[in-house]
Amino acid sequence: MRLSSAQIEAIKQEFGQGFDTRVGELVLVEQKRNQRGFTLVELITVMVIVGIMAVAVLPRFFTVSEFEDRGSADQVKSMLRFAQKTAIAQHRNISVDISTAATPNCTTTLAGAVLTCQVKSTVVTKTVTFNALGQPVPNAADSVTVGGAAITIEAETGYVH
Repeated sequence: MRLSSAQIEAIKQEFGQGFDTRVGELVLVEQKRNQRGFTLVELITVMVIVGIMAVAVLPRFFTVSEFEDRGSADQVKSMLRFAQKTAIAQHRNISVDISTAATPNCTTTLAGAVLTCQVKSTVVTKTVTFNALGQPVPNAADSVTVGGAAITIEAETGYVH
């Protein structure tokens, strides 16, 4: 079916640039759109990912003290193990003075036969001594609480855990 020129002109005026004529036939031309932006699906996907990350990460920023307590407990545990090994290696009693300080400082330098360990977390000031066999003095099980973590020292072996 062929359309006359008048009919084609009437359709063009009615529909604008949406139609084109080729060999006298009416053909729908896909309108090109210059659209920029994101689709709704992309926006929702990004919001869901950001929400999941916020739930997982944000609580860690507000509970820094838990990380400090854990770090302090690990520091005291390492110092106790170091003191035990030093007592065995030097065949003498070695003590560890554990206390709380604003600036943490656990040194491996012996002052006499004493190592000092100052931590930022709450700890009851205590001195733990190991004999030449690596056992705690007196030979009884002992424990140190740093922050919320309990460090246990076994009686016969002096094992620190």
